[in-house]
Amino acid sequence: MKHFILTLTFLLVSSTAFSQLKALDYKDGEQILSGFGIKPKSELKEKPGVLILPAWLGVDSHSKESASKLAELGYYSFVADIYGKDSRPKNPSEAGPKAGYYKKNYAEYQNRIQLALNELVKLGANPDKIVVMGYCFGGTGAIEAARANMKVQGVVSFHGGLGKDVTRPIDKITPKVLVLHGADDPYVPKEEVDNFQEEMRASGADWQMIFYANSVHAFTHKDAGNDNSKGAAYNQLADMRSWQALQNFLKEVL
Repeated sequence: MKHFILTLTFLLVSSTAFSQLKALDYKDGEQILSGFGIKPKSELKEKPGVLILPAWLGVDSHSKESASKLAELGYYSFVADIYGKDSRPKNPSEAGPKAGYYKKNYAEYQNRIQLALNELVKLGANPDKIVVMGYCFGGTGAIEAARANMKVQGVVSFHGGLGKDVTRPIDKITPKVLVLHGADDPYVPKEEVDNFQEEMRASGADWQMIFYANSVHAFTHKDAGNDNSKGAAYNQLADMRSWQALQNFLKEVL
């Protein structure tokens, strides 16, 4: 009975939090994009904001939950729509090519991120107090925001891809960079990690990289199962620790 009451309470709280999120349509040319924004009930003094870039399936419950949790902490939050309202993948088979397209055509990815940043500011966030964070494919996007030197104070990548075309120039990176990474992530080989770290050094970035033991890809996604042998799995401890690392980072840079 006690377990039932706790479960019901969690569902009611989650439902209430999600109800605070509002779908907000915006455009990239003729393409309609539809993100989700939320204002904090008790905003922080300087009205900081956090842009959330979802994983490869696009806007999902995980990114919405993060937005709601951040709003509870006093941050304006916006979940970006990278693909478009009528172009979101229906399954992983469709998500792979779509995410791959934006990774290859990174300027288009950066543009979609910037458009979402504009919506976060319209929502009420201070344009001088913004952090971009992302999960998996969205984590790659957060790094791209730093590479583009967008007007943000910092970026946070949760189990994101770190690679980039070697022919791309390495420019100075101004936003602070935090990478939260599964120590056993099979989708990001050691060479990619090493190259990323060299890129950060060459760019003069203020960067941090935290590795979580016994963690693979998607360690913050509760729906990823718990079988590390599949390459993607949830890890409760890494999820908790990485969320705390995010909060510490936000307090530092905002």
